[in-house]
Amino acid sequence: MHKDIIPNYRQLQEKHTRRYAQLSRQHNIITAFRLLIAAGFIAALYLHFRYPSASVPIFLYCALVLIVPFIALMQLNRKTAWNKHFHKNLVRINKEEIDFLEYKENHADPGLRYQDGNHAYAADLDLFGPRSLYQYLNRTGTQMGKDQLAGLMLQPGNSEQIKAAQEAVQELRDAIDWRQELLAIARITDDNKDVYRYLLQWADTKEPRLPRVLLVLAWILPAALLSSLALYFLLHDNLYWELATKLAPLNLVIIATQLKQVKQAVASTDKTDEILRQYAAMIARIEQAPFKSDAMLQLQQRLKATHDQASRQIGKLSAIYRRMETVQNPFGAIILNGLFLYHVHALNSLRQWKARYAAQIPVWLDVIGRAEALGSLANFSYNNPDFAFPVLNDRQELAFTELGHPLIDEEKRINNDISFIDHNFVILTGSNMSGKSTFLRTLGVNMVLAGMGAPVCARKATFHPMPVLVSMRQTDSLADSESYFFAEVKRLKFIIDQLGKETCFVLLDEILRGTNSDDKRSGTIGVIEKIIHKKAIGAIATHDLEVCLTTDAHPGKLINKCFEVEIINNELVFDYQLRNGICKNKSATFLMRKMEII
Repeated sequence: MHKDIIPNYRQLQEKHTRRYAQLSRQHNIITAFRLLIAAGFIAALYLHFRYPSASVPIFLYCALVLIVPFIALMQLNRKTAWNKHFHKNLVRINKEEIDFLEYKENHADPGLRYQDGNHAYAADLDLFGPRSLYQYLNRTGTQMGKDQLAGLMLQPGNSEQIKAAQEAVQELRDAIDWRQELLAIARITDDNKDVYRYLLQWADTKEPRLPRVLLVLAWILPAALLSSLALYFLLHDNLYWELATKLAPLNLVIIATQLKQVKQAVASTDKTDEILRQYAAMIARIEQAPFKSDAMLQLQQRLKATHDQASRQIGKLSAIYRRMETVQNPFGAIILNGLFLYHVHALNSLRQWKARYAAQIPVWLDVIGRAEALGSLANFSYNNPDFAFPVLNDRQELAFTELGHPLIDEEKRINNDISFIDHNFVILTGSNMSGKSTFLRTLGVNMVLAGMGAPVCARKATFHPMPVLVSMRQTDSLADSESYFFAEVKRLKFIIDQLGKETCFVLLDEILRGTNSDDKRSGTIGVIEKIIHKKAIGAIATHDLEVCLTTDAHPGKLINKCFEVEIINNELVFDYQLRNGICKNKSATFLMRKMEII
């Protein structure tokens, strides 16, 4: 029950709120010390130039000494700010879970870009969009995680993959701290598909090493320049100063020849270094976790392919990009390159890293996405402890006990038992608004969940993986000059063709609506006989009671089930309970009379 889970989230929210407040105080103290040191540095420089005749440049030495603690505090400040943001995200994550469970507020990505009207079931089952199954499940923070979660929904696994996923989800379900920390890291810098695509494209593009002559000069010229400056300050010989003033412009000329390549590397995306840093932190969480399930151990193994820590190498790449991005500061770039040919060394480090590790980038990013997707399913399981993991079988048996739709609030949800073991196909009847379409979607959504390795909204389930094929919501297409009827016929043809290849789970809702009653009846009966001949499993909803007589000709394959409506105190009453047999009561005429339409 959700009410039993909420106190856990409140406790975590309070814990991270306290830690966030502590880090905020630390961050403010460090910032104050940095300002004091900066003021001391400026004062020391002022006094040095104010009293230049001093035999010992004590104020200059003081200014130089202050640089070290300033840099140390700058690094500490950066780390504290990162941890502060991390715990702020953890506070927000737990608040979002509380709001979701209490008020059904959900601000997760609805995944509209994954919607595909031609997919076998995605559009019919409302898998994507606001208040969709994807949004309900989604606890990902990276583009890879979003893609992986959508992929699990659109391409269910085989028995082996489902069992492995179930095992991983059950392990991660109770690892709530690990799951939330992974998501909190992913949210530190807003991830986007541009960075993801750039990294994949960059990793797949060959780039030559920098010329050896350039690399030699990048070491010799800065060494000569710094030596000249040191000798000038030690010996006060203007010859060394003149040499230094000639070497610095030469360094700038050399970097100018490479500036285009440097700018191309940093201009392709925004905040690449920050996003890579959080990727490194996410990978470190995956590397260090004491997993036991095969699926999670395999993810860890994929991170060890190069015998180097993947998190360490991604961290190095982040540091290289951070160095590269200093080229965006013109003043700093002139100083760094005039003295050190800084960006030649940074560009060389980037090329060397790429030559050694670029092939691993798609693998490492895929691991992050997979871990996030499994974490989302684990969160779904944690929030719904009464949901059952289906027991898999190899006999193509499907059965659900107390099956319900996971997106319907548990206090309003009506559950039903359904089995396709003794009879493969159900003809479902019921008056308008009695729950036929909702029940078909309930079946479809839970089949999708089972195929992902997630628990289903049922007390017990027996499951065999098979393709899901649905025809429930066809539309006219003006762009393709295609009518509703023709779109539906095309979908039915697709379903028949797929059934010719293998057994599938088929859901049909009031098919052939765009034709006359006799044509619709004979067409519907023909479709039913065709698909049961091809050993389809599933259900069809219909208002035509004569279609139900088809069960007489196929008693071992077809069964009639229905939803009934009652008229009590001049009101329609629906109980949404699935019954055996054919619907007896009607509601359309009564409702139209009550609303004075007829």
